[in-house]
Amino acid sequence: MKKHLLTVVSNKEIAHRIFELKLSGPGVKMMVTPGQFLHVKVGEHTSKLLRRPLSICDVNLEKEEVTLLYRAQGEGTIQLSEKQSGEKVDVLGPLGNGFTSETINLGKRALLVGGGIGVPPLYYLGKKMTDKGIKVSFVLGFQSKKDSFYLERFQELGETRVTTIDGSLGINGFVTDAMGPLLEDEPSIYSVGPAVMLKAVEEKAAGLDGYLSLEERMGCGIGACFACVCPTDTRESGYVKICSDGPVFKMGEVVL
Repeated sequence: MKKHLLTVVSNKEIAHRIFELKLSGPGVKMMVTPGQFLHVKVGEHTSKLLRRPLSICDVNLEKEEVTLLYRAQGEGTIQLSEKQSGEKVDVLGPLGNGFTSETINLGKRALLVGGGIGVPPLYYLGKKMTDKGIKVSFVLGFQSKKDSFYLERFQELGETRVTTIDGSLGINGFVTDAMGPLLEDEPSIYSVGPAVMLKAVEEKAAGLDGYLSLEERMGCGIGACFACVCPTDTRESGYVKICSDGPVFKMGEVVL
C-alpha cells in the first residue's frame, strides 16, 4: 500500500453533481491497472475522517496525471468538489485487484457495461483493450440525460449504446435492454456498477466469460475492517472482501 500527496490539476462539474478531478504527482506511475481505486482523504474534521474509494477513470503516465470521476452527494464528496487547482490531496493506492492483463485477454471482442458512477473505470479499461487490438463495445446506463458524461470519449473507442431510466437519452430502460444484439458474437463481458445491475448483467450474459467489478462502501480500503464483505460459494470462508480480494471478480464467483 502506497500513500501519495497529489496535486489538484483541475476539479470541475461535467454533469449533474458529477465531478472530474485530475491529480498529478510521481505516484501516478504506479496506476497502470484499470479497475483499481484510490482511497481519497477528503477532510480533516471528525465527520470526514473516513476516506472515499474512487475508481481510476484514466491515467496519463507521461504527464503523471490521474483522472477520477465522482458524484458529489455526501458531506465528504461535496467538500472534495470544493478543492481548487494547486491544492494537495492525500490518497492511498492504487488499491484492490483490477482488470489484469490475464483477465483482459479473454478474446478479441469485449462488451463493457456500466451504470451510473460505475461507468468511469470502463474508460481506462476500454483504452487498455483497444491498445491490445481488442474490439470493444459499450453499454452505459444513466438515470437521465443530465447525469450522462464522457459519451464522446467512449464513442472514440468503440460502439457505444446509452440507456436512461427516464428515456431522455438513448434507449428508455436498463443496460440489459441494450445488450441483446451485442451478445450475438459471444464477447467477453466486463461490467461495473451496483449489485442489482451486475446480477441482471450476469443473468443476461449467462454462458459467457467475463468479470464484474463491485461497488461498496468501505472503511479501511485494505481488508482489515470487514466493512465490505460479500458472500461467495467459491471460497472456504464463505465471503470475500471487495476492497482487497476485489473489486473485480470473475462472473459467478460472488453471490449478488
